[in-house]
Amino acid sequence: MSHDRSNQIHIQHHDNYWQIQFEAMASTCEVLVDTDDSQLVQRLAHLMSKETWRIEEKFSRYRQDNIVYKINHCEGGIVQVDAETAELIDFAAQCYALSGGMFDVTSGILRRAWRFDGGSLLADPEVVESLLPHIGWEKVRWLNPVISLPYGMELDFGGIGKEYAVDKVWLLATEHTQEPVLINFGGDLRVSGARRDGSPWKVGIENPEQDGQTQGVLEISQGALATSGDSKRFLLKDGVRYSHILNPMTGWPITDAPHSVTVAASTCIEAGMMATFASLQGEFAEQFLDAMDTPYWCIR
Repeated sequence: MSHDRSNQIHIQHHDNYWQIQFEAMASTCEVLVDTDDSQLVQRLAHLMSKETWRIEEKFSRYRQDNIVYKINHCEGGIVQVDAETAELIDFAAQCYALSGGMFDVTSGILRRAWRFDGGSLLADPEVVESLLPHIGWEKVRWLNPVISLPYGMELDFGGIGKEYAVDKVWLLATEHTQEPVLINFGGDLRVSGARRDGSPWKVGIENPEQDGQTQGVLEISQGALATSGDSKRFLLKDGVRYSHILNPMTGWPITDAPHSVTVAASTCIEAGMMATFASLQGEFAEQFLDAMDTPYWCIR
């Protein structure tokens, strides 16, 4: 399945750290390593990019040769999955239960109705309506390690795949070095500890109104941060901003959600789950996060 993409890895030395960059999961993936050991950086760059691309290839809905394609084309039949896929499916089921059905990995087919490209074209209500019968995790038969989807339904791990990859790469980094590492995949990140001099890593929060500009700076010495928001993907019609975060029960965008929700947690997949849950609460995002007693930053 894999092919050599090592020429797509960019490594740069800054004053007191190294920066590794490559593209995956429609994001710029960046790893900062606080070390003087250039050979270690080369080794980490190879290991981390390889693992990220492996996850992307395995769980992307765009491929026609992976487990997701097999599940999505089972047409009511059963598919036996491996332990890693089972772990992600279990997490998806947990997200569905904890969110009261709002976080639903079967809702990805709504992309057929919506194009969040910054334009003003809303979805055709009839198209949205036609997709709703094919959404709903409760219709999926999942008994580890066997899954079966009714005809016309699909799984889409896009809402958890990037955060999962950050955690897997973090695990890889901590197995191969004790040097401080920051892993940042498109704004979802995790650190292995404070920097060598004991200071925290400084992370900018992007201003959703001004692409490339930061709204503020967070300091992080342990754990993870993940952000959910509509800064890149939205529609604007008659003065109303429609977020790409959709209500799986109606097929329509969540209204009155913050432009951006950033949540801190011990793992990236947990932080991502909480940030998405909060966005799905719309105008009540902050109350939800207050009740969860988790550190967060909302931009409205």
